[in-house]
Amino acid sequence: MKEFFKSKKFIVIACVAAFLIGVMIYAAVSSSNAISSAIGRALSPFQRFSNSISGKVSETIDMLINARDYYEENQKLKDELAGLYAEISDYTQLKQENEHLREMIDLASSNEGIELSEPCAVIGRTANDVYGSFFIDKGEKDGVEYYDPVVTQNGLVGYVTEVQYTYSKVTTVLSNELSLGVYCVRTGETGVIEGSYTLAVDKKIRMDYIPLECELKTGDILITSGYSGTVPKGIVVGTVDDTYIAGNGLSRSGNVTPAIDPGELKTVFVITDFDGKGSVYEEE
Repeated sequence: MKEFFKSKKFIVIACVAAFLIGVMIYAAVSSSNAISSAIGRALSPFQRFSNSISGKVSETIDMLINARDYYEENQKLKDELAGLYAEISDYTQLKQENEHLREMIDLASSNEGIELSEPCAVIGRTANDVYGSFFIDKGEKDGVEYYDPVVTQNGLVGYVTEVQYTYSKVTTVLSNELSLGVYCVRTGETGVIEGSYTLAVDKKIRMDYIPLECELKTGDILITSGYSGTVPKGIVVGTVDDTYIAGNGLSRSGNVTPAIDPGELKTVFVITDFDGKGSVYEEE
């Protein structure tokens, strides 16, 4: 700041200011209104320039004098903003928890006799897996076991195929390892859903062993039959796309769109227990 007051720029500004002050004094004491008016018009541009320079100098001086106050006010505003961000984050988390709780209640009420895990976050996906398998943040310590069904409010996702202490791997309904009994809500006709690599590319699964004279139509909803004892009865699996005569000529098969797209999942639930769990195997 000291260099500014010693600079040529400051000297010029000071001279112009002194000149303007002198002219204004002369105009004030002059008895001729005409002369005063003429001088005022002539000096109008200089006055505007002077006012502009004066305003900028005043702002600079104000900033230097009140810098500490401005700094403290800025810090206070930053703290208030951080508090607002924290409140928004807490609200978002609470909203998500309420949504998850609502999903759990809906699932439990629509499927009596099932026990659900806490909401499980999807924490990773298997690279280059056309079947869409993924990992969740719940494991042995949370009561998750091998072959426990995995669901959302909208339907069946798959089942647990690997369990560690703090996480698990989920294989989806698209997998060719899954075979599950289902039936149509509208017609009651039964079949078995299976995955395949070819269909998984298009996010589809296949339904086999459909009666030859079936009444299935596009859009019919398929739910689990519960016969195997691995998945509770009544979980939505998907909807029928079409049917065709199977290769053996004795039954029909059909393409099915799963109720769940594994690639879009962020949160799921594990069914840790349900009525009839493992009943088929126990009988054997």
